[in-house]
Amino acid sequence: MSKKICCIVQRYGLEVNGGAELHCRQISERLTHFYDVEVLTTKAIDYVTWKDEYSKDEEILNSVKVRRFSVAAERDMDKFNEINNRFMLGQLPAVEEKDWMDAQGPYVPQLIEYITAHKRDYEVFIFFTYLYYQTVNGVPGVKEKAILVPDAHDEPFLRMEIFKKLFKQPKAMFFNTNDERILVRKKFQNWKVRCRIGGAGVDLPEDISSQRFRDKYGLENYIIYVGRIDTGKNCDQMFRDFIAYKEAYPGSLKLVLMGKNIIEIPKHPDIISLGFVDDQDKFDGISGAKFLILPSIFESLSIVVLEAFSLGVPVVVNGACEVLKSHCQRSNGGLYYKDTKEFCATVDYMIHHQDVCIAMGKNGQKYVNRYYQWDVVIRKLRGLIEDVVKSNRIEGK
Repeated sequence: MSKKICCIVQRYGLEVNGGAELHCRQISERLTHFYDVEVLTTKAIDYVTWKDEYSKDEEILNSVKVRRFSVAAERDMDKFNEINNRFMLGQLPAVEEKDWMDAQGPYVPQLIEYITAHKRDYEVFIFFTYLYYQTVNGVPGVKEKAILVPDAHDEPFLRMEIFKKLFKQPKAMFFNTNDERILVRKKFQNWKVRCRIGGAGVDLPEDISSQRFRDKYGLENYIIYVGRIDTGKNCDQMFRDFIAYKEAYPGSLKLVLMGKNIIEIPKHPDIISLGFVDDQDKFDGISGAKFLILPSIFESLSIVVLEAFSLGVPVVVNGACEVLKSHCQRSNGGLYYKDTKEFCATVDYMIHHQDVCIAMGKNGQKYVNRYYQWDVVIRKLRGLIEDVVKSNRIEGK
């Protein structure tokens, strides 16, 4: 009989747009070949409001049993912004951090109650993303069976007392990169928590055609951004940087956006938003781009960078993000910038040195093929799962 494994994440589904959520789904589906896998999540699709949108309490999605719980209270953005601003200003006492977490959400006490009531039903609980309610409140009740996939990056929230406690509670951690491991170990000194470095693989469709994308959208000379269009991803600064580039270097180059927009997109003839697209359009679009642009400061892995590399497409990233910068340095598959001036110069260099771009793209492919293959990732995670199970059996837990 297969061991029963439980994965917990804030949102889950084919309609969900988010790196950690996709990571959870990719891992959960692959673990079904070795374990009896269930996912606990919310009925939300929108991470801003956490509004219930899925109607079913249970469903089978790609061989994974998914249990969905209603969000007891949608996010009150005025309340959250008020308490979050106090934290950012250093004016939120530790005793009020629970209020911040409840406001952050998704507020799903029934999910936590289910974990507590069914602790003995599962050998291991795998929690994805440190930042949300279900992880902070779920790990303590099953800490000896918990594996945390932190998705951590160097952001202000790591200073919170609630996270200092959280990072010392799980039995094990599964990191995306060595940079993330170094960050967490240095910040929390949690040397007793066992860990492995895993990451993710890349899923590519069999049929990818840049020409099909060009024909469909009438786009030729473009760079591309893929992901949530939000200030949290530094997209507002990307828009300012690109407009500055166009003023300094007039020409036909377009910035193509793929993803749901949370913030307003500037009305500019060379900024083209396609909204949320299917995987076929996404990969076709990336494959035909001059390069992928990723302005985010906070990333723990970035699957879209690995996807671009897999397609032989170089990247230009924000050098303020150590993980993205490290991808470029280790692979020699892209360049990084630190301000608007460097952004403009880097884009201009890439556009006028296509031979260099082609070489970088090939380097990126080699990098992904060597370090980010699913069979390697799942083998490492299975090893960690079995370590936790074996340790608990020895300890009688």
